[in-house]
Amino acid sequence: MALNIADLFEHAVDAAPEKPAVKVGDRVISYAELETESNRLAHYLTAQGVQPGDHVAVYAKNSIEHVVAVLAVVKIRAVNINVNYRYVEGELNYLFENADVVALIHERSYAPLVAKCVAKHEKLKTIVVIPDVIEPDGTEDVSSYGGVLLEDAVADQSAERDFGPRSADDLHIIYTGGTTGFPKGVMWRHEDFWRVLGGGIDFYTGAPLEEFDQSEQAKQDGRMVTFPLSPLMHGGAQAGLLMHLFAGHLTILEPKFDAQRTWEIIEANKVQLIFMTGDAMARPLIEEFERKAETGTAYDGTSLFAISSSAAIFSPPIKERWMAAFPNSVFTDSVGASETGFQGMGLQDKNAISSDGPVIGLGPNSVVLDDENNVLDMATNVGVVGRLARGGSVPVGYYRDPEKSAATFLVVDGERFSVPGDFARIETDSRVTLLGRGSNCVNTGGEKVYPEEVEMAIKAHPAVYDCLVVGIPDEKYGQAVAAVVQPRENATVVLEELRDFLRPSLSGYKLPRALTIVAEIPRNATGKAQYPRAKELAMETKANEERALA
Repeated sequence: MALNIADLFEHAVDAAPEKPAVKVGDRVISYAELETESNRLAHYLTAQGVQPGDHVAVYAKNSIEHVVAVLAVVKIRAVNINVNYRYVEGELNYLFENADVVALIHERSYAPLVAKCVAKHEKLKTIVVIPDVIEPDGTEDVSSYGGVLLEDAVADQSAERDFGPRSADDLHIIYTGGTTGFPKGVMWRHEDFWRVLGGGIDFYTGAPLEEFDQSEQAKQDGRMVTFPLSPLMHGGAQAGLLMHLFAGHLTILEPKFDAQRTWEIIEANKVQLIFMTGDAMARPLIEEFERKAETGTAYDGTSLFAISSSAAIFSPPIKERWMAAFPNSVFTDSVGASETGFQGMGLQDKNAISSDGPVIGLGPNSVVLDDENNVLDMATNVGVVGRLARGGSVPVGYYRDPEKSAATFLVVDGERFSVPGDFARIETDSRVTLLGRGSNCVNTGGEKVYPEEVEMAIKAHPAVYDCLVVGIPDEKYGQAVAAVVQPRENATVVLEELRDFLRPSLSGYKLPRALTIVAEIPRNATGKAQYPRAKELAMETKANEERALA
């Protein structure tokens, strides 16, 4: 036995084979059925020559087949490569090449795009096509580019678990979203991935778990019904799914986020725990909940006892509305990254919501570094801003990128740390306030402005629905703070009025000097901010204003 993702899942299968594992729509699959289906696909991949260490890409929306694919890959010690289903042809070609993909499992609706790419990648020999989860299943001739339908691929394959021993050193790769450039493949040892993303430590106490601790929990009655709202193509949702599978919970998945559909699922399935990505999901959800309540037939969300947000701002005004609607629920802000895993979590108190950023307690092996990469003492440096870092179980590095690996994974006093660039301010009681990614920091007149702090303040404006803050070139200050704002329907936002609104909560140098109004804020499928695109929009506004004055 090894601390390996496949082994940990199989322990849960052995502990609770008949319990429901995953539900999508009306379809529910048990742990035993999930095991059978993933074994068959695993045997097919092996029969096609996929070897341990080979890279297999999974290109699909949330579905049971997506889960089967991920499990099949790790069962044969191959390496799962997550694919963003919003990629266009050039991005797909980059990923297939950069990741050295030898096999692809894709949803049928993507067949036309895959067909354009396959011929350019000599290593890509095996293609399995899974059914569409939303659209009516396509009729394209996938065999034209070597594709084989899933049902045909597994028809004669064994359902037995007859795989060889695995290793804690097997690799699991998470490709980042590419919000600041091309996506990078973060290489994790299976054991390290489990420790910091799969529940291998108790996130509340920091205590390490043993190999069979989660599967022993799976034997208990009344396991949780959990509902991660983000796509499995991103590391956070994938980690949440695996963590819950290891412990015998039922995970509900949806292929597309829709606020009304989400509440209907919560109500019908008595969901107890949801994971969401900040305001991008929290705002439409609470607005739909409030809208329905005003009709006199409110959604029944009384089963929800834990509401967790990560990866994006869960702003105070939205958080307050959630807490008013669910006074008996536990709210948490958690922090982490594809390069660090879990770094810390904060239980939110409705009487003490921070307006600067999420306040969290640091998890095991998490520290704050100064500009010279010294570990700051939390007790004597209250108020100091530094970079968050995590030691202990950290990734091996970025796949095929030694330069970026050296810049992100640092050795400090003999210990290896992952330092992706998130800044935080040290608070009392070993807590920190998250300030955002340093690469997005605006340096205006020698002062550092962290976009997320300004965004949270702007979102408190009654006419603002969503916003991002970026830095644009400025002759006098080097950079100027620019706000890209999506107003509420039928509302108007004006720069000077917005600045007046912000003055009581922000220093003068943090106030936006430019404003761009947009119909929709650029975000990816999970709600993460697309800062490069926001900057492009702000620069377009600047250029248009300069032309008008010329």
